[in-house]
Amino acid sequence: MLSFFFTKERQLETLIYSYLENLGLIQKQFVKALNMCLAKGVCDDFQFLADQTHKYESRADDIRDEVNMLMYSRALIPESREDIMGLLASADEIPRYFELILNLIRTQKILIPDFIVLDIQELIRVSMESCDLMIKQIDVMIKKKEGIRALLSTIDQNESHCDHIERRIISKVFDSDLDPFLKLQLKEMVVCMGEISDQADRVSKQVNILTMKRRV
Repeated sequence: MLSFFFTKERQLETLIYSYLENLGLIQKQFVKALNMCLAKGVCDDFQFLADQTHKYESRADDIRDEVNMLMYSRALIPESREDIMGLLASADEIPRYFELILNLIRTQKILIPDFIVLDIQELIRVSMESCDLMIKQIDVMIKKKEGIRALLSTIDQNESHCDHIERRIISKVFDSDLDPFLKLQLKEMVVCMGEISDQADRVSKQVNILTMKRRV
């Protein structure tokens, strides 16, 4: 019986790492697609990269389904199952925001003005750093290493910085002479972008709580 549980736990760990690796691929495709949009607008290359992002996001859903199936086959005790499933569900909100942002740009044909391009690039750069740190934090938790709190602190600082950038962009947009409808489109897009760092911060706090629970 013990060997059964050890085997299941190893399978679970492999799936979680597969999910995290795929999340990294989604991030890269998302950044490529967004950079293409900032450089050339809603062009064919942007459409292709957006489709690639969707493909990896769908793969993330498949991996989560595999994790859930393994969980229900008694891979862990019920309390731990709920913790891991909740953590992955929270982490999975991040690629959903990636796809939502690209779909907003694509379906609404949003034209991003030059005067906010650098701010958006900064917002996305800091947000992606938070995602990378969040992935590292989950890895540290699985390997039962030290460093969870330090990563939590940096992610929290990034989240505050992203909130500041988000407010700055929206202020610039509404202080401009842009068409009022475009202003609303840009605000919706920027708010969604800001949700990336917010969600990474939420996941980070979950990881910290799970780590503390394990020590009790």
